[in-house]
Amino acid sequence: MKTVYNGKLLKVLVKKVRLPHGYLATYEMVRHPGAALIVPFLTEDKIIMLRQLRPVIGTRIYELPAGTLEPGESPLSCARREVVEETGYKAKRFKLLGSIYPVPGYSTEKIFIYRADGLKKRSCVPEEDEVIETCIMSRSRVIRLFRRGKISDAKTIAALAFCGWL
Repeated sequence: MKTVYNGKLLKVLVKKVRLPHGYLATYEMVRHPGAALIVPFLTEDKIIMLRQLRPVIGTRIYELPAGTLEPGESPLSCARREVVEETGYKAKRFKLLGSIYPVPGYSTEKIFIYRADGLKKRSCVPEEDEVIETCIMSRSRVIRLFRRGKISDAKTIAALAFCGWL
């Protein structure tokens, strides 16, 4: 395995793998520390979503709060931190719903998906490089936005499916 790029967040490696049928394949691989995503429930019919600027794709998109694990941080600790930073709400209870590999063809990233309940308003403290608008949404609005193609973030779609909202 050879490192070809070592950035602040990501490491890109080139790895040769002998496949079961004998072929020697070369893979470009992004090593990612992992992440936590939170579905913050205000009530059984209302969640907090974000409308976040994503400069890489040049637009704002609807998504659920999520963040990258810090070195040595557990997924649950990351979820607790991110929900406050991105929504301004602190949660009493977290329940692990599952996990996903969003792009297993080239990345090791694993996202842990949590449901958060018992929310209490605090102040929102997004990071300097984040442009975020919080949106309280009913289940019917989420479904309408999804059906109109307005929710296109894969991790958000997976989390909504885990909750039975899609």
